[in-house]
Amino acid sequence: MATPDNAPRSIERMFRMFETLRSTPDGMTLAEVSAELGTPKSSTLRLLRVLTQAEYLIHAPPRYTLGPAIFRFAAGLMAVREFPTLIRPCMQRLQEMTQETIYVAVLDTDEKAAKYLDVLESPQPIRYSVQAGTSRPLYCSSAGRLLLAYQSKAWIDGYLETTKLRPITAKTLVSVRELRQELKRIRYEGLATSFGEAVPGAAGIAAPIFDRDGTLKAALMVGGPEDRMTLRMKDYVPALVAAADDASSLLGHKPTVRRKA
Repeated sequence: MATPDNAPRSIERMFRMFETLRSTPDGMTLAEVSAELGTPKSSTLRLLRVLTQAEYLIHAPPRYTLGPAIFRFAAGLMAVREFPTLIRPCMQRLQEMTQETIYVAVLDTDEKAAKYLDVLESPQPIRYSVQAGTSRPLYCSSAGRLLLAYQSKAWIDGYLETTKLRPITAKTLVSVRELRQELKRIRYEGLATSFGEAVPGAAGIAAPIFDRDGTLKAALMVGGPEDRMTLRMKDYVPALVAAADDASSLLGHKPTVRRKA
């Protein structure tokens, strides 16, 4: 097992090995990997065994080739990079219909927050303005609540046990019991709202984007001044739901029943 002193060197060797195997489709033997890395066969074998067990490599004696886990990892990275570009036409159509700020957010599991991946700002002089990369709490923002509602019961319980629901504005919901009820409603209706709870005077509505497996991928939102959002809510919701469904379709999702707007 690598110690803190030699761990960086082990990581470097691992990536060098991945690079070498990437350009060697037929794979390499233990002796070849050892020679390429300049390491003893004993330590090279330990590394190969760990990576094989984790499916980052496949061992078809006597050769090692890249395994399914490394390709899943690479596909995940590409999906993160390409996702905003893929659904941007859906965001643009939604903005044309609403003339409000449109943004998409994903769950940041480290910060336990909703992080905005992409933003199309409203052309109107009075608008909700936010930058891509901004984070919002899960418990009080429309995107956050939607992302939270679709997590497992264990994840939600853990979040509520470790997160203090502090009032960000005078309207912020800080009751755990009421928040749990709201999350159930969101999961049932497929729509989350926040009116002046995360940002004073601003409101947002969010709908889910699902991937081909039916797993929540992101939240698509319409945001604007609270008074205007209140007046136009009935118009915005159907447009938002349709845009979120279109984005889900681009990811290969095929809903059995279309959600009611």
